[in-house]
Amino acid sequence: MGRRKIEIGLAGLGNVGMGVYANVLKNSELLSRRANAHLNIRKIAVRDLKKARDHEPPIPSDRFTNRWEDLIEDDEVDVIVELIGGIDQAKELVISALRKKKVVVTGNKALLAEHGQEIFSLAKEMEVPVYFEAAVAGGIPIIKAVQESLVGNAIQMISGIINGTCNYILTRMREEGLSYQDALQEAQVLGYAEADPTLDVNGWDAGHKAVLLGSLASGRWVPADQIHVEGIENIRLGDIQFVETMGYTVKLLGIIRCTENEPLEVRVQPCLVSKQHLLASVNGVYNAVMVEGDLVGETLFYGSGAGQNPTSSSVIADIVDAAVGLQHDEKRGYVPSNELAAVKPIEATISQYYLRLHVENRPGVLAQIAQIMGGHDIGITSVHQPESMAAMADLVLTLDRAPYGSVKQAIAQIQGLSCTSEDTTLLRVESFEDPA
Repeated sequence: MGRRKIEIGLAGLGNVGMGVYANVLKNSELLSRRANAHLNIRKIAVRDLKKARDHEPPIPSDRFTNRWEDLIEDDEVDVIVELIGGIDQAKELVISALRKKKVVVTGNKALLAEHGQEIFSLAKEMEVPVYFEAAVAGGIPIIKAVQESLVGNAIQMISGIINGTCNYILTRMREEGLSYQDALQEAQVLGYAEADPTLDVNGWDAGHKAVLLGSLASGRWVPADQIHVEGIENIRLGDIQFVETMGYTVKLLGIIRCTENEPLEVRVQPCLVSKQHLLASVNGVYNAVMVEGDLVGETLFYGSGAGQNPTSSSVIADIVDAAVGLQHDEKRGYVPSNELAAVKPIEATISQYYLRLHVENRPGVLAQIAQIMGGHDIGITSVHQPESMAAMADLVLTLDRAPYGSVKQAIAQIQGLSCTSEDTTLLRVESFEDPA
């Protein structure tokens, strides 16, 4: 009995889409054996039919269409691979595919973070799976790990570096003393950052990934508008260099903490990480995700978080899963229920902190600041003030564990003093332990 042919409709032939096409062709025999099926990219939807496609051998022109609807309307197409990006058009494509009972593979984290509840509800109704390994951490199989390999665990915490662009910028600032702007420009020249890097540097690329991981960890959909997201745009080189002397490095972290009988904690923030911690050694464009389960304990997933080949590796893995599922009428591993998760307000989250203030260089200033901190029941664990003869000088405090809301209120009160300026940096010190 011959192997079945699985017909694929590929929507989008950008960097990742081209990688999927090229690598399906390159590893066709290998994939055929592992999927027990021939994988054939039957149709490719693109915006511009006249655009030159750099692939050898050339992609047959009859594969192309500028209507993604052609992929849906073709009854021979079994699997729709959505790689067009954005939200509105991608949502329309995915919803249309599910209504036609076509299996969907997508790497669109923004789409799933904003509309995952609706999409997976429809998928359940239509009894068609949605695969989305490529939506988080590029080539790292973190979705499959949480969805399948760790399915027997109550997930207690997921934490990690889930945006390679920000990690590259912070690494270059620390290692080479580059300013934020210079490090960003270098990342753009090397292709690690987009021409418009907003979603990366403002934290929301990582935020969308945190929503998906939080949803899988908790079993309920996390509302994207209820999580706290900060980026790295305001990180000063001086702060990175100073925390190095304290034994820390700065990383943009996604944190998901599941505590029994409490709302879910989901946040993305630049944090201080001890140099002794594994995540401190993850540099450049690499990603690393730590998952802690009640049975397995701590696990670490490390690898390339973006790029044509790593991301296409995840997409192709999903295509193979889809092919196997189609032959055996199998559905995907668990997805979150249709309920919404209760998310802990950022003000109620607790940690230690690094606080840099810019203050008048005179006696009595520290006493005023300490009095305000004490009034908010915030302990000061250390004080650092580099020697300076200037009228204004930096004052660095490390603060004991306290609610984030209390710390923000205290800072607002401190900035109201005549002896301080608004030039302030507040960074969490992440211990990766339950702060309760």
